[in-house]
Amino acid sequence: MLKRTILFSAMTLAVAGCNSTSNISPKSSTAIVKNQTQFEHYSAETFFDTTSIMGSSFSHDGQRILVSSDETGIFNLYSIDVKNGQKIQLTESTDTTYPVRYFPNDERILLTRDQGGNELFHLYVQTPNGTITDLTPGDNVRASFNGFSDNEKSFYVSTNERDAKFMDLYRYDAKTYKRKLVYQNNTGLNVQSISPNDAFLALGKSNSNKDSDIYLLDLNKKNAKPKLISDFKSEAQIFANTFSSDNKDLYYTTNGQGEFSQVWRYNLKSGLHSEYLKDDWDINTIYFSKSGKYRVKIVNEDSSAKVSIIDTHSNQALNMPNLPAGSLSSVNFSADESHISFYLNSDTSPNNLYSWTVGSSKIQKLTSSLSPKINSANLVQSTIARFKSFDGLEVPGVLYKPKQASETNKVPAVVFVHGGPGGQSRTGYSAMKQHLVNQGYAVFAVNNRGSSGYGKTFNHLDDKKHGEDDLQDIVWSKKYLQSLDWVNADKIGIMGGSYGGYMTAAALAFEPEEFKVGVNIFGVTNWVRTLTSIPPWWESFKKSLYDEMGDPATDGKRHRRISPLFHAKNITKPLMVVQGANDPRVLQVESDELVEAVKANNVPVEYVLFNDEGHGFTKKANRITASNAYVTFLNKYLK
Repeated sequence: MLKRTILFSAMTLAVAGCNSTSNISPKSSTAIVKNQTQFEHYSAETFFDTTSIMGSSFSHDGQRILVSSDETGIFNLYSIDVKNGQKIQLTESTDTTYPVRYFPNDERILLTRDQGGNELFHLYVQTPNGTITDLTPGDNVRASFNGFSDNEKSFYVSTNERDAKFMDLYRYDAKTYKRKLVYQNNTGLNVQSISPNDAFLALGKSNSNKDSDIYLLDLNKKNAKPKLISDFKSEAQIFANTFSSDNKDLYYTTNGQGEFSQVWRYNLKSGLHSEYLKDDWDINTIYFSKSGKYRVKIVNEDSSAKVSIIDTHSNQALNMPNLPAGSLSSVNFSADESHISFYLNSDTSPNNLYSWTVGSSKIQKLTSSLSPKINSANLVQSTIARFKSFDGLEVPGVLYKPKQASETNKVPAVVFVHGGPGGQSRTGYSAMKQHLVNQGYAVFAVNNRGSSGYGKTFNHLDDKKHGEDDLQDIVWSKKYLQSLDWVNADKIGIMGGSYGGYMTAAALAFEPEEFKVGVNIFGVTNWVRTLTSIPPWWESFKKSLYDEMGDPATDGKRHRRISPLFHAKNITKPLMVVQGANDPRVLQVESDELVEAVKANNVPVEYVLFNDEGHGFTKKANRITASNAYVTFLNKYLK
């Protein structure tokens, strides 16, 4: 497995460059004529007049799919008819609500939500009449769903209610919701997979940011202790993906045999390990339909997700009808395995939900997410670009060239830095990035050293070198942009969310003459504080985090040296800071202090604070506000 991005990865729906979309009445757009072709400028309201949607769980009878959509401005649950795409709204919450799944034999649904972005997610059940019950109550409780038993009479939930640092596993009765403690986690061995027959738990232990192990716990043996089953002689990341449907094998991904993650199989009876699947890139995961008839494989191929589905009986790929260009995700199967649901996404098309009757010649498109005000021909398809960094290392990135850019019409550019440490910028629709590009800004989403997806060596090149070698990659990405004949070499800024926000502030503080402006979106500015105020539920990954960033007890001087806040006197270029007040990872005080410190330099600073958001912006209105703020700021100080 790859280095964990447990600290500062921007949330899936964070405004900082993820695949987020929305649906607010658009303002008017303007058109220009360039080289005899018409090209339209769209406002943020228009770009976010696009529906974000997630979830692909079938109802027990296969007639509906459970999704979460933000078409009203905030994510709520809907059921979608698989035949005609008709939607019925199921929740009307003012808190962002995410789908878990339908119950396997009736119309009840499981859902999850936190409070204002505090990441204390609870698990709820909703009955067909709309009654909602919190299955994991408590002010400081964090919970997650772990699946149904094969007999569908019970389901599993992890919570940290006993000890804020560790997640214990409970088995809930599917009718009464009475529960029983199945596994008490006292040592940081986290549940990764549960066998269909309820007999075994696969538990994961993080030893360092390069090494982890898998343990097997036999639940049928009284007083049994977890048994170590990973046996690599060198450091290796390993993660238990799933048990086989016949309960004979455990499948896990590991980079223990090379640069990239492969899938191996562990036979529970013989104890033998064997190679199962390999690829030239990281295999992120595999999983099976309930009977095991179909297998889904997801490969992280050069910043794009490649999904394949095979019939395990014939070992042949499913012959699906032709689809538009893009990447599949969230593949799910109906209970009888006759239907498949999935999403299709590309740079120029947001997530759309599809349903397919296996073996048929027609695929049903159930949603049309892109705003009808947008002509997709005006959106930009990215390319993968590579450049040599300061030490000769080849660094990749996802490059967006505005339609209006040319040798005679050079455009300003923004280097975009992803979250992490250890995240990755990928292809796929981003309303925020497309808005920037549409307004005439080139965007280069750089995957600097330390990013996931390019092998374990590349992934660890930034360990305890943050704000140093990885920052130089960002500086050299600017030099690459300056070599392009359609980029204005004197007008290049930097922006990013989460860890990318840190890199933005670090660039302005430690390389103050390189970038003209910076947009820091909930980025760390004070590592000394941040690394001593991490949420308690990260306890089992704390050693890995310290291997990545350094232990506050021994690396305090370095943390101070690489923290932009303590060097804010060096910041001379205009800065925008964007922050969620409820962020449990990057506390608001981090941004408050940086803003005040830079103001003292008589440098232009703009501060956008969302009182109802956390580490990532889920409400549509807030995403519009943020995207408008980025463009207004860049227009004022860069363009």
